[in-house]
Amino acid sequence: MECIAQESVDEPPLVQAVAYMRTSSATNVGADKDSEKRQRAAIEGYAKRAGMQVVDWFYDPAVSGADPIETRPGFSALLDRIEGNGVSAVVVEDASRFARDLVAQELGILLLIKRGVRLITASGDDLTDTSDPSRVMMRQIAGAFAQYEKSRLVARLRRAREVKGKLGGRKSIAETRPEVVELAHRLRETRSGRQRSLREISAELADRGFKAERTGRPFEAAQIARMLETERLSRPFAISAAG
Repeated sequence: MECIAQESVDEPPLVQAVAYMRTSSATNVGADKDSEKRQRAAIEGYAKRAGMQVVDWFYDPAVSGADPIETRPGFSALLDRIEGNGVSAVVVEDASRFARDLVAQELGILLLIKRGVRLITASGDDLTDTSDPSRVMMRQIAGAFAQYEKSRLVARLRRAREVKGKLGGRKSIAETRPEVVELAHRLRETRSGRQRSLREISAELADRGFKAERTGRPFEAAQIARMLETERLSRPFAISAAG
C-alpha cells in the first residue's frame, strides 16, 4: 500500500510580547498575593488566546497608578527591553494597571507608540489604537500639557540663571540639570514609606544613567544632600536616561 506523505504546514510564528503589572499597595505585593496572581493569570490567558508569546515580565510593586510613568523602575526597564528587539506588544490586565491618572496613562502610551509597540489589555482592547478620535485628542492634550509644564520650568530656570549671571556665581545643579534634582526628590521615599539613604539615591540615579558630569562617577552623598535641600520642581517632568 502506497503511503502518501502529508505535507507539513508550518504554523505562523507567535507574536512576541512583554507583560506589565503594577500593584498600588505594599500589603498586596508578592507572588502569593491576589493582585499579582490575578494580573498574571489574565495576561497569560489573553496571550494564549491571541497567539502571543510573553517573552518577559515587568512589575512595579507598591507604585501608585497616579505616579508619572517615567519615574517607575519597572516601566523604565520595559522600555529598555523593547528597544529594537522584535517585541511588538505590551500586555496589561487592564488600563488601570498601566496608570489610573489619565495624563500619566496617555504619556506612557505615547512612549510605546513612538517605539512602534501596541499596548493591549487582557480583554483585547488596544489602548494604542489611533482610530478613536477621543483617545487621539486626549493623547494630544496630555502631550501638550507635559510640553507646557516643561517649557514653563525651563523659562523659570532661565530667568534664575540670568539673575544669577548678573550677580555672579557658579550655577547650581538645579539650574544645569533640573531633571536630576527632581528625580532625586522622587526617589527619596519609597512607596512603603521608607526613606532611601543618600547613597541609595546616588546608586539608583547611576543605574538610570545620571552621574556627576565632571567625574563620570555616581554622585557623592553630599551632592545628593544638596539636591534634596533644593525646592522640588514642578511635575510632570520628562526624565530620560542621560549621562
